[in-house]
Amino acid sequence: MFTKKPERESGADPLQRMSERPASDISSFADRPLAPAKSSLPSKLVPSVIGEDLTITGNVTSKGEIQVDGTIEGDVNCGSLLLGDKSQISGCVIAEDVVVRGRVMGSIRGLRVTLQAQSHVEGDIYHQSLAIEQGAYFEGKSRRSDDPLALKGEADKTAEAASGSQPRAAE
Repeated sequence: MFTKKPERESGADPLQRMSERPASDISSFADRPLAPAKSSLPSKLVPSVIGEDLTITGNVTSKGEIQVDGTIEGDVNCGSLLLGDKSQISGCVIAEDVVVRGRVMGSIRGLRVTLQAQSHVEGDIYHQSLAIEQGAYFEGKSRRSDDPLALKGEADKTAEAASGSQPRAAE
């Protein structure tokens, strides 16, 4: 069941054996070609983390996942957003998946939006799927939409068209 490893030369120190090799057998790192490590697994992006002690003033954009534990004063647009317990966002959020544990002052647009028990959201939520846990604070309106990630102006135009109302001209 178990195979026996061949016995090493008695008394042979591995460091000593390396130092006894001729220099031509040892290649330096500089001589090796630069190539990315090949992996059989598909590459998955590591989430970008905004730490508890970090405040960002301005918009944040990412194709991947963002985990926020700090403060953002601006809009956030990403693939997936996880807002930690002490996170604060003052601005609009646009992401496919949004999980809120912290505080958001602004609108949220997402395919799947989850407000966890300790969350505090003041703003409108446009979503395909919305889950609100008991204890979450939500002040605003919730609108289900087939394409909540669409630009705000486009969503307002389709809402007006659906209701049949015409915008009035200023008098």
